[in-house]
Amino acid sequence: MSPMALVEKFKSAARTASVFYQGNCTFKCITEETPLSSCFDSSAPPRPLFIVTPTVAGTYPVILLHHGFYLSNYFYKELLQHKASHGFVAVAPQLGFVILISYVGMYVPPSGPEEIELGAKVINWLPKGLQSLLPENVIADFTKVALSGHSRGGKTEFATALGHAKSSLSLKISVLIGIDPVAGADQHCRTYPHILTYSPQSFNLSIPVAVIGTRLGPEPKNACMAQPCALDGVNHKEFFYECKAPCALFVVKDYGHMDMLDDDPRGVVGALSGCMCENGKGPRELMRKAVGGIVVAFLKAYWNGDDRDLVAIVGDPYISPAKLDAVQFIRA
Repeated sequence: MSPMALVEKFKSAARTASVFYQGNCTFKCITEETPLSSCFDSSAPPRPLFIVTPTVAGTYPVILLHHGFYLSNYFYKELLQHKASHGFVAVAPQLGFVILISYVGMYVPPSGPEEIELGAKVINWLPKGLQSLLPENVIADFTKVALSGHSRGGKTEFATALGHAKSSLSLKISVLIGIDPVAGADQHCRTYPHILTYSPQSFNLSIPVAVIGTRLGPEPKNACMAQPCALDGVNHKEFFYECKAPCALFVVKDYGHMDMLDDDPRGVVGALSGCMCENGKGPRELMRKAVGGIVVAFLKAYWNGDDRDLVAIVGDPYISPAKLDAVQFIRA
């Protein structure tokens, strides 16, 4: 290898490594609850929101994150901060309903169709309501909106992009990202609506799709937990199998279904989240950096036309802080 080629190789590795770590944008967290009068006030968000936004003046794309089954949007705080630090307005709605049991708050998930409708309401609220919540001179770019989701939230965002919401969306979704998406307990017990067809490239999608899976997701926690959290047949493998190009599948080797959450998610459900699924042995921080970096690289490629980081990850998955299997990348 020539000296110049070697220099370029090191420059590429350094640039790619940077997407896995916090970016240069300063950011702030915003909590916006849904007031009781929201049904009469179109400027109020239809669901509680957790927003992480850059604070430096500029125009930034928007990425939504739908939380997993029974989980809270706050459990993804560090993952959302990672994205915001690289120049994205990250919005995480709470799609579950809060009930109090002996003064302990619990999130009760809606049905599959209800969750899709609630998510669609948030999307339709964004153009008229999000801007007023952002810092001065920080502008949301609604021509670049990505939809992402974890676990059942991943299935929800696929269903939304496939047109299963009753109300039409006011924004065009331009990128779709599934984070260990799951469509049900197994092939015979899938959550409604049933979007998996088990036919290759059957999803009627014409936008770039990234699917991030976990090697340990299909494994049961222990002998007493017979059901894995992300069973084969309804997990990331099938979602990717049904995607059209351009699409990519990134599988994290040594981590599990809940390992992209914060280290200390709140409350009873947060404590249980680490007990229900098989977890990796390494620090969760590395998993969050891997997932955040993959998302940033994918969005840069399809929004900014800069695919150098994405190409580098595909070419050498071991540059990720949490090691990846060989990446499957189908170009258009």
